[in-house]
Amino acid sequence: MSWMAKLYETYEAGMALDLSDEEPLMPISHTLQNAHINIVIDGDGNFKRASVLEKTQIVLPATEKSAGRSSGEAPHPLADKIQYVAKDYASHGGLKKPYFLGYEKQLSSWCNSPHAHEKAISVYRYINQGYVVEDLVSANVLYVDDNNELLAYWPHEIDKDNPAPLIFKVLPVLPKEKRKQKDQPEIDQGSALVCWTVETLGDKSSKTWLDQSLQQSWIAFDTMGEGAMGLCFISAQEQTLASNHPAKLRHTGDKAKLVSANDKFGFTFRGRFTDKNGMQASGVSFEVTQKAHNALRYLISRQGYRNGDQVYVAWAVSGKTIPEPLKSSWAMMTDDDIPLQPEVELEEQQDRIDHGVDIGESFAHKFSNYLRGYRTKLEPNEQIVVMGLDSATPGRMGIIYYRELLASEFLDRISDWHIQFAWPQRHTKEYPNPKGNGKTIRKTIWPVSTPVPRVITEAAYGDILKSNDTLKKSLLERILPCIVDGRPFPQDVMNAAVRKASNRSLKRLSQQFSNYKSENAAWEKHLGVTCALFKGFYMRHPNKTKRREYDMALEEDRVSRDYLYGRLLAIADYIEKKALELAGENRLTTAGRSMQRFADRPFSTWRNIELGLQPYMQRLQRNEKYRGFLINRKKELDMVHCAFASDDFTSEKPLSGEYLLGYHCQKQYWRNKKETNNKN
Repeated sequence: MSWMAKLYETYEAGMALDLSDEEPLMPISHTLQNAHINIVIDGDGNFKRASVLEKTQIVLPATEKSAGRSSGEAPHPLADKIQYVAKDYASHGGLKKPYFLGYEKQLSSWCNSPHAHEKAISVYRYINQGYVVEDLVSANVLYVDDNNELLAYWPHEIDKDNPAPLIFKVLPVLPKEKRKQKDQPEIDQGSALVCWTVETLGDKSSKTWLDQSLQQSWIAFDTMGEGAMGLCFISAQEQTLASNHPAKLRHTGDKAKLVSANDKFGFTFRGRFTDKNGMQASGVSFEVTQKAHNALRYLISRQGYRNGDQVYVAWAVSGKTIPEPLKSSWAMMTDDDIPLQPEVELEEQQDRIDHGVDIGESFAHKFSNYLRGYRTKLEPNEQIVVMGLDSATPGRMGIIYYRELLASEFLDRISDWHIQFAWPQRHTKEYPNPKGNGKTIRKTIWPVSTPVPRVITEAAYGDILKSNDTLKKSLLERILPCIVDGRPFPQDVMNAAVRKASNRSLKRLSQQFSNYKSENAAWEKHLGVTCALFKGFYMRHPNKTKRREYDMALEEDRVSRDYLYGRLLAIADYIEKKALELAGENRLTTAGRSMQRFADRPFSTWRNIELGLQPYMQRLQRNEKYRGFLINRKKELDMVHCAFASDDFTSEKPLSGEYLLGYHCQKQYWRNKKETNNKN
């Protein structure tokens, strides 16, 4: 239960921080819900008006049982659904079982206690009149048919002059098995959650869900509740133990629980413990579990990384800001919260990148400088927690990843990941138009950065992930330890990315990277990710004798076979591309189409590519403008050819992913040279 202890400590530390009013820590004995209807009453409990709310989340008082309810009767003390708060719900043909009596009894106990609140008393006076549904129908919030029963769907023809009321848009559609008419989308108006506004003279906080005095009133009353006393495993004190633990961790509709124990019906612990309520299995006090779950809920909503139902979150127990482990280094260093130390802005630096020299050392210095901002704020021995959650069923959630680290250790691991797996990545950025016409200019930039896990999984397995959520989740579970624990990168994922990059099917790649409309842009994005993975894999190779480093620049003195073949492929691609541009053609080059075959049988494929280049070279030779370009490319071809060992050049051994590094570095070298010439 160390995770709960750390979350409890985080909650206590967070209460001491000056958090913004927009992102407060939820108080205990409360839960988060989507509200649909706001009823306004006066201090005497008289109805004034009502309105439908859209996408409104409120913090409402809750009991231990109602905070984790999934079915059955468990009323919230104040704000709740129509089936709870409306005495006349059943008389208006409600689809669900009415629970007004339980709601009224609980609210009455609060209002008759020493911790009663005047607004709760006003609500109690109003609901006992028994006209909640009737008042909402009169206010055109709820709708009934000719038999005075709540409508399940809007019966009129919907057009611009007669749109469906707002309540039919904010409530979820019932599943088919619960509909009276299977083919007709239906809703249950009784599922609308009602919150209260009590308007009295001189009260500036009429909305009950924002009134802190009302929150404290309910907390004081709720702590009076009877419960089993026992030893809390977290606080090591005799306290009132929790029998139910909160849900709604990932979102308001989340029913899965991290702690769920019930030995009265399911006999989960039968034969293992002597008690019948599961307290011996998880003795946690009501206060501790409320604060721990509220802290986790706050962290997930504020800085959680979501991958479907999976959620990962990292935080400092002290509440201080830490770098997000699943964020790219480029996104990190453009974050306004932690500005870069150098005077020159990052984008200006990227425009002046010289790909003829190794930029790895420069990037490492900049990223270390960026992390220095965190190192000055965090003590070296501060505790950092990284936690991953997932649910196998709608009602059970598990911790799939958990690490506790010191701040110094955590920052070192983050630094290693971002420096070792850094490579120029293709991004498109919009800049204001210098003409000042309000339009923007899209510019392609190549900042040095690590790819994020989502892009890594797309680069390795592409469109398979669209229909395979299990694969997507398992890949993230394997990548996260590489970031946080410093483990070697999975070789099968790296090899899959290399195969994808070699199989240059542009239509498939443009669909895979949906953010890129250009087919070539999608492939270039894929290529940058693959190069980063190959470089990082060999820097962390499990066999230390096979570890090697690569510069993020064209290494003209690297004479390994795969690297040289990659350079040859880039030169051939460049020559043909220029010849096609000269003829006004826009298609994939022979080198691009032959990339997969080239990776499998480089010598024979290169012979075909080289022979196919002759017509394009002749076309460029006839144009005086391109003669100098052709001469330079021929010199590069000769230089690369001469660097081969004879046996290496004639070998048909398949190429490793290293050839992609040679290809990419050669292309980046020309791209930067062209940009420099344009500026001059």
